[in-house]
Amino acid sequence: MEILQQFFQCPDCGFFDLFLKLINPKTIIAIGGLYLLIAVIFAETGLLVGFFLPGDSLLFITGLFASSCRQAFISGDLSGCEFSGLDPQYGLYQILLFVSLAAIVGDSVGYYVGKRAGSTLYNRKDSIFFKKKYLDHTQKFYERHGGKAIVLGRFLPIIRTFAPVVAGVVNLEYKKFIWYNITGGILWVFSMVLSGYFLGQLIPGIDKYLEYIVIGIVVASSIPVIRTYMTERTLAKKLAKLEAEGKLRE
Repeated sequence: MEILQQFFQCPDCGFFDLFLKLINPKTIIAIGGLYLLIAVIFAETGLLVGFFLPGDSLLFITGLFASSCRQAFISGDLSGCEFSGLDPQYGLYQILLFVSLAAIVGDSVGYYVGKRAGSTLYNRKDSIFFKKKYLDHTQKFYERHGGKAIVLGRFLPIIRTFAPVVAGVVNLEYKKFIWYNITGGILWVFSMVLSGYFLGQLIPGIDKYLEYIVIGIVVASSIPVIRTYMTERTLAKKLAKLEAEGKLRE
């Protein structure tokens, strides 16, 4: 707790306040810069406890900040660059390279966690940082899409964290997994970061509306997750009904 208070320069902050700072993309970039960005993306994709961390919104806002730094470099006024650890001139390339690597390495770690733990993960008790239902939903998502779930899951919160773990549990061949992993990681990082970057280039000053942008991205990225959850729930009810009817006939 004290380490986080010192890091976020908030000695009087309680746990909830620190948690809000930790999931705030603007705070992550402004205080932790490139290094914290890499750590967060790795944690969200590679550690089961990272499912609550921002992903899509963080990458999009990262693109906006990188755009501001580029414009600051061109104007010669670097005070407009609030991205610590980033080269104002070549920052976009730094982000695309190192964050893509963090996403790919993170998924590989998740794969080995699932492969090593195996089915015992399904017997693990729920806690603040682990919910078995998320693992179950991802398992069903994986059963529907197979290895492609590694790529598709990159764009879905929560599933993004658990998809590589499930791939490890079911022993997906690593050669196939790493292909899906690299493809998904690059597509996810490049699409989100470049969207934010070019929007920042097209609409100067858009970073003044970061709060609204974050809310919009969170809502938009949550819709597919909710839809998937409702679909799986409906299918489960139908299956249970069919099984019950079959038992009655017997």
